[in-house]
Amino acid sequence: MHKIYLAGHSGMVGGAILRRLEQRRAYGAGVSVITTTHSELDLTEQASVQSFLMKEKPDIVILAAAKVGGIRANNTYPADFIYENLMIECNVIHQAFAAGVKKLLQLGSSCIYPREARQPMSEDSLLTGPLEPTNEPYAIAKIAGIKLCESYNRQHGVDYRSVMPTNLYGPGDNFHLENSHVLPALIRRFHDAVKEHRDTVAIWGTGLARREFLHVDDMAEASLFVLDLSRADYESNTQPMLSHINIGSGEEITILDLAKIVARITNFQGKIVTDTTRPDGTLRKLMDVSRLTKMGWKAKIKLEDGIKDTYRWFLENQNTIRN
Repeated sequence: MHKIYLAGHSGMVGGAILRRLEQRRAYGAGVSVITTTHSELDLTEQASVQSFLMKEKPDIVILAAAKVGGIRANNTYPADFIYENLMIECNVIHQAFAAGVKKLLQLGSSCIYPREARQPMSEDSLLTGPLEPTNEPYAIAKIAGIKLCESYNRQHGVDYRSVMPTNLYGPGDNFHLENSHVLPALIRRFHDAVKEHRDTVAIWGTGLARREFLHVDDMAEASLFVLDLSRADYESNTQPMLSHINIGSGEEITILDLAKIVARITNFQGKIVTDTTRPDGTLRKLMDVSRLTKMGWKAKIKLEDGIKDTYRWFLENQNTIRN
């Protein structure tokens, strides 16, 4: 029986991973999952995390907890983003080691790569150039998480792994108009426009920036796939100083074309306009997922199908979602 502590189970990604772990348990897999709410355990408080992990002594830790947000949120609250994410990573990773945890998986973000990284972005482009200024504090925190895992592996011989997903979306997302990521923000904006009988919807920037998207259920499957790999298989596809693995769909789309898909799914019949007073962010962010593909995993959920699924979830939960 493996005892797993899943940090961040109430978030979009953590929730999807929890669903997969519960399916495994239902099918008789030897899995016991521990979760805590923020009110039960504040991961930014070192003493609380230490006490909890020493008491529970899980075999495996999955760190899916993080403070996340879109361009506006990152620009408005940079100190919150770097502080909270650094504290979560330092506390969970170090105290997991102190409690004897030999295996850990932490989730990061594609924003760790330089703004001008060669496309598609491979794992070895990390730390080769300046970051995108709009989310630099968050990115630095996520880079620190990778280096924490690498350092504990090197010094203590543990097996701490990192996966770097592309832009994620799906059930459980944050649909706030200003502080969410681009895809849920578009779903909310077009939905509200239809509801309010508006003729136009404005999207941020020129609409020419390109993004890659991955459904959160695919992310959950990929995370557990990487976690399940033997140490030999994992390390044969990484390097001691380059231990993270990209997770993505390997496909990209312009923000304008994405908006057209969302408009169609939400039945918006009006005009889409671009607001060039708003930033585009990085103009292109496509992940090189060749390492993960070589290991044997590929994304399954097509973008339009995933957006339809997400919009259905939004409609069913709009009275209780974060907005």
